[in-house]
Amino acid sequence: MARTKLSFCRRKVQFSTENEALLRAQASGLVLRPYRCDRCGAFHLTSRTKGKRVPRPVA
Repeated sequence: MARTKLSFCRRKVQFSTENEALLRAQASGLVLRPYRCDRCGAFHLTSRTKGKRVPRPVA
């Protein structure tokens, strides 16, 4: 697994909990998913899905 680049981490919004990040992702109207940063330990949002399991939409 590749590490998050420190320059990316510093530019992104940090969330203290995964739930906080999920709420912000839902409010954005974009397809975003939270992840725990291996640099700062906080949660960030990403639109990248390559190599990640994407949950099925709830019907």
